[in-house]
Amino acid sequence: MSELSREDLDWIRRLTAEWQVVADLGFADLVAWLPTTAGSFVAAALSRPGTGATIYHQDVVGTLAGAGQRADFAQVMTSGVIHRHNDPRWHGAFGVREEVIPVVRKGRAVAVATRHGNIGVLRNPSRLETNYIEMADELVGMISRGEFPPASAPTGSARHMPRVGDGIIRLNTQGQVLFASPNALSAFHHAGVISDLSGALLVEVLAERLHGSGHVDETLPVVAMGRAPWVSEIDLGGVAMVLRSIPLTNRGARTGALVLCRDVTDLRRSEIELMTKDATIREIHHRVKNNLQEVSALLRMQARRSANPEVKTALGDAIRRVSTIATVHETLSQSIAQSVDFDSVFGRTLRLAADAASTGIPVHTVQEGSFGDVPGDDATALAIVLTELVTNAVEHGLAPAGGGTVWIKAKRDGDALTVTIADNGVGMPSGAAHEGLGTQIVRTFATGELRGSIDWQPRAGGGTKAIVTANLRKTGNGDGRHN
Repeated sequence: MSELSREDLDWIRRLTAEWQVVADLGFADLVAWLPTTAGSFVAAALSRPGTGATIYHQDVVGTLAGAGQRADFAQVMTSGVIHRHNDPRWHGAFGVREEVIPVVRKGRAVAVATRHGNIGVLRNPSRLETNYIEMADELVGMISRGEFPPASAPTGSARHMPRVGDGIIRLNTQGQVLFASPNALSAFHHAGVISDLSGALLVEVLAERLHGSGHVDETLPVVAMGRAPWVSEIDLGGVAMVLRSIPLTNRGARTGALVLCRDVTDLRRSEIELMTKDATIREIHHRVKNNLQEVSALLRMQARRSANPEVKTALGDAIRRVSTIATVHETLSQSIAQSVDFDSVFGRTLRLAADAASTGIPVHTVQEGSFGDVPGDDATALAIVLTELVTNAVEHGLAPAGGGTVWIKAKRDGDALTVTIADNGVGMPSGAAHEGLGTQIVRTFATGELRGSIDWQPRAGGGTKAIVTANLRKTGNGDGRHN
């Protein structure tokens, strides 16, 4: 195990989160090695280049350094100087040039990194390869001086962040373009910048294209000049582009910058389409909820006008069932996710069912456990099943006994859900559950829509309990956890 401090480990984590750009520019594999208490080094991270062939087809993380490597690593940690092997080492058919880089934090080497470059790439390199390798060398030098990653570099999500293959521009200290990769030029041409970028001030090129376009990200000038390690997004005539700057420094003095760019127009269009679809789905749920509430109101009016007690009861049951479905759609209309926090939904339907069925008798409800997030496709069926069971427990269990308690216990294990509804009422006189429309609904939904089962049993100490099992569909987080 390593004796590195938490701060040292955090620095190494930040480095390995940012060093893909080094691997891509250098056409090289990178391995981070941490010193161990036994005097060896253990591989803690591996990055393969996205611009060329990898040397390591097998993951080396967790392996210990060989005897020859240990001596090199220890020497580099002590000297703080990059050590390049003159003679290539062979990995199968690949001739590999290796170098050992001290990973420095606050003037002290805390680990080492090795860079393994295929020497075949270095033979008669193109202009692109030459510039890439020079930029990689500058970043490697910054690692050895504790200057990469920059302290103020963004640490948020890397989603949609540009990579070397998307396009990269090299700037001097004044912000002039020294080199622009073909993909970077293509991205700017797509945005309407036809002129050659070489020698131009990137910030002026962008300012001219953005003139009169309205809102401009205030970080753009800093990014376009390469003065800070920030990210900016711009809209160039309908073309969305993300720019990420990486200042190049040497012992605190700025020597230039790298600007990675990515055309994210298609991604932004897809996101807008998804947002539009989400809004449409929420609006549909909202309208369904409103329509169901209108149906409930009509049924309520019909129930008031009916003089037949059986009709009033049947209409009351229908109102309760429609209101339960409306509650689920109301919850779905308030969220982007197509799942619902069922604890919130059931809390409302539980009060509705208990109050409607109690008819003046004292009824106490106790809820245990958590349902978690339930897919919208299952939420309606589950809500109907549980409200029917609570209503049945009150009407046929507690009402003849003059009142009592209903317990609802939920147990969630991934996508498997077990719910027990128990009461301390009169029990099942005939030894079987009351056979009515509610029971038929429960059986149909439990075994069909919820892909589970329903079983009624006598409760120890008096009363009845119903055990419902359900196999829920996959929720948005994929593992059935509740947030």
